[in-house]
Amino acid sequence: MNWIELEKGYIFQTYKRFPLEIESGKGAWVFDRQGKKYLDFLTGIAVNALGHCHPEITAAIIEQCQKLCHTSNLYYTGPMLLLAEKLVKLSKLERVFFCNSGAEANEAAIKLARKYQSGKYEIITCQQSFHGRTLATITATGQPKYQKGFEPLMPGFRYVPYNDLAALENAITEKTGAVMVEPIQGEGGVVIPDNNYLPQVRKLCDDRGLLLILDEVQTGCGRTGKFFCFEHSRIKPDIVTLAKALGGGLPIGACLAREKVAAAFQFGDHAATFGGNSVSCAAGLAFIQTLESEKLLDKCRTIGEYFLNQLVRRLISHPLVRDIRGLGLMLGVELTEEVAGEIVNRCLEKGLLVGTAGPKVIRFLPPYIITEAEVDLACDILVKCVN
Repeated sequence: MNWIELEKGYIFQTYKRFPLEIESGKGAWVFDRQGKKYLDFLTGIAVNALGHCHPEITAAIIEQCQKLCHTSNLYYTGPMLLLAEKLVKLSKLERVFFCNSGAEANEAAIKLARKYQSGKYEIITCQQSFHGRTLATITATGQPKYQKGFEPLMPGFRYVPYNDLAALENAITEKTGAVMVEPIQGEGGVVIPDNNYLPQVRKLCDDRGLLLILDEVQTGCGRTGKFFCFEHSRIKPDIVTLAKALGGGLPIGACLAREKVAAAFQFGDHAATFGGNSVSCAAGLAFIQTLESEKLLDKCRTIGEYFLNQLVRRLISHPLVRDIRGLGLMLGVELTEEVAGEIVNRCLEKGLLVGTAGPKVIRFLPPYIITEAEVDLACDILVKCVN
C-alpha cells in the first residue's frame, strides 16, 4: 500500500508533506516503513515534548481508555478536574477552559477579552505573529500570507512591530481592549524580545486598562526551561493559552484567565464538545507529573544551553549563518539567504527532522529527553547540510 498515493487521492491538499512515511517512534527517534531511523528535532512541531511513546504517558492513556474516553462537559470527570487544578497552581491564574488545539484556545481568549471589555473590541497583535488558522486567529496573525484569499477578515485587530513598545503604545485607541503577544515568536522566526519588553507591555496594559493575552501555545509547558515562558519575565498575564506539548502527543488546548476576567463568560457563552476529554487530560496530567518527577525543566535549560553553545561554536562563523538564538529547547538558526527549506530537506535525507520558521530560519524543537550525544549527532548532520 502506497501511503503517498493514498494521500494524493483522498486528503485535502493543504499540506506540503515531506516524502517520509513514519510508522513508529520511540524516544527522540522515529522509524519509516523501511526501518530507517530519523532523529526527531521537530517533535510534531513542539507537541511530543517527552519524545515518542513515553512510558508514563502511554500507560496513562491506556489506563484511561480502559475506563472512560468521553462524556462531554455535561458531567464531571476526574482527569479534567485534576489537570485544571494542576494548571491553576502552576500559572497562579484561577480558571481554565479546555478545548482541542492552540487555535481554539486563542479563539476562546479573543472572545473572552471582547466579552470582558464590553465594547472595547480591538486587540493589538504583532507583525510576524502566529495565532492559528480559524478566521479570527488568522486575522489576529500578523502575516498576510495566512490571510490571503479569506477576506473579508474579522474586524477589530491592529498590528505593530514585535519588541517595539512605542509602536504598541501609539496603536492604542479608545476601542482597544487587549494586547495579544507571543513571549517568543515561533512561526515568525524564533524571535526573542528584549528582557524588558514583556514587563513594559504588562505595565502599559495596566496603565491603560487593557488585558494582556499571552499566546504560549508553543513556548508553554516547559519548552523554554520554565513551565510558562512568562515566568522568565516575572509577570502575570490576564489570559494565557496553551496547547501543543500539554497533551503529550494528544490534542488538547487550554485558555487560562484571572478570576475576574473568566467571570465574563456566563453559562452558554462558550463551549467545546471534546474540550476536557478524559483521555487527553489523563495524558496531560501524566505529562506534567513526569516533568516534575524527572526534573525535566532543569534539563530543558541545561541541554538547551549545551545545544545553543554547540550551534554557535560550529556554525556562527559560517558565511551562510546570520544569527543563532534560542531559549531552552526552542532554537533557531537564521541564514543570510532563503535556503532554510533546502537545508531541512538535506537534513531529512541524512536522518534528521528539523523545520523552518520562514525561508531564512531553521527551527529546532527537540524533545526534553534528548541527550548530549543526540545533540552532537544533530549538529554533525546540520553542519554537513549547511556546508
